[in-house]
Amino acid sequence: MTPEQAAANAKASVATIVGAFAESPQTLRRARLLGLSGWAYHVSARAGALGDVRPETVAAAIAFIAPEAVTEGWEATAKSSQPSEVATWHLRELCTWGVEQVGGFPRLGRLLELAERVVGEVDPAGLPLFAAWRAMPVPSQEPGARAAFLLHLLHEHRQGVYVIAVRAGGLTPLEAIIAGPEGETGAVALGWQSPYPSAGPLVRRLMWAESVANSLAGQAWGTLDRPERVELAGLLESLAHRFTR
Repeated sequence: MTPEQAAANAKASVATIVGAFAESPQTLRRARLLGLSGWAYHVSARAGALGDVRPETVAAAIAFIAPEAVTEGWEATAKSSQPSEVATWHLRELCTWGVEQVGGFPRLGRLLELAERVVGEVDPAGLPLFAAWRAMPVPSQEPGARAAFLLHLLHEHRQGVYVIAVRAGGLTPLEAIIAGPEGETGAVALGWQSPYPSAGPLVRRLMWAESVANSLAGQAWGTLDRPERVELAGLLESLAHRFTR
C-alpha cells in the first residue's frame, strides 16, 4: 500500500465517521440551541475556525458550497453570535461525541498514535481550513475526544487538497460536483442554481483530479511505513463500520 493508496483507502472511512457526528442528534440539537438553521450552523461551525472574515473568504475556503449559500449562512449566524463561537461549540460537541462514540474502540491508542503522526506531517500551505482547525485548542484530552478531533483534521485535509486538485484539473467546484456521483442532486443540495454544465466532458478531468488529490493527501501518509499505513487504514475501516450497521 503506497501513501497515495492509503490516502485513497482512508477517504471513505473518514467521511463515514465524520458524517456520523455531523448527523448525530446532539449536533443538530446544538444548532437549535444556538437559534440557527441547520444550514447556517453547518457553514459557521466548519468555517468559524477562520475567525472574523468576510463571507467571500469563507466561500473561497469551502469552495464546494455555492457562494450565495455561504453568504446566507454566514450572515444569518452573525445576527445572533460570532461564527468563531459556533466553531468552538462545535469542537466541544465533537469531543463529547468522540468520548461517547469513539472512546470504546478497542485499538484506540494505536489509532491515535498513527493518526497523530499523519496529521502532524501535513504541510498546511494552501489549506486554510485545515490550518485553522489544527490551531484550535482542544477542550478535552480524553482519548476519544482526541481521536474525533484527529479524524476531523484528516477530513479537512482531504477536502482541502481536493479543492486544489479540482482547480488544477481545470474544473470549477460546480463542474466537479456535476461530474461526481451525485451530479445535479448534489449541486442542488449545496446551493448551486441551474443551469448546470453537461457532465460528460468533465468526468475524465474529475478522475485526474481524484488521482492528484490522492497524491497530495498521500504525502502526509508517507511518514508511516507500509505496515503502518495498512494498519491505520484498517483501523479507520473498522471504526467506520461501527457507524454503518
